[in-house]
Amino acid sequence: MSDIKVQSKVKALRWLRSIHKWLGIPLIVFFLLIGITSILLAWKKKAELLPPTLESKVENGTWILPSEMVRIGEEEMKKLGKDPEVDRIDIRPDKGTAKVTFKTHFTEVQVDGFSGEVLSVGTRHSDWIEKVHDGSIIDYYTSGDEGAKLTYSTLVSIGLIFLAISGFYLWYYPKVVRKLKGK
Repeated sequence: MSDIKVQSKVKALRWLRSIHKWLGIPLIVFFLLIGITSILLAWKKKAELLPPTLESKVENGTWILPSEMVRIGEEEMKKLGKDPEVDRIDIRPDKGTAKVTFKTHFTEVQVDGFSGEVLSVGTRHSDWIEKVHDGSIIDYYTSGDEGAKLTYSTLVSIGLIFLAISGFYLWYYPKVVRKLKGK
């Protein structure tokens, strides 16, 4: 009876090893991509992947309206010959500035929240790295919806879960087989 149990465990172990290997080989590329971009995103401020947030030169004053910030950002992009469609405004009250970002490129315009002066224009490298990290870079350059991101994230996550569980059994089953052989 023990021989049948051993053979069944060995057969399951060989099957699991094969599936683990053939699923793991293509997923390595995605795991490396996610791992590298995770490190870059964690270190984005230290690695200067974001333009540094500048401070307003005005001590006290009245904030300009967000619509004015959008207009300033759009004008700056028109001067540079880039699409001026604004994605969002990141207002930093403690620094007296606002960062205007755009939908079709990774540029940021920092605007003084009091004077409306353009403090800087720079590329937000962390934004495209984040899109590579979560798979939405495909959606960004194609359809614009989240189909590729959701598919990518789901498949890679299911693959990682399967590899973790099968990896556990690849470690655990040989111990069970040795124990059964010893009886």
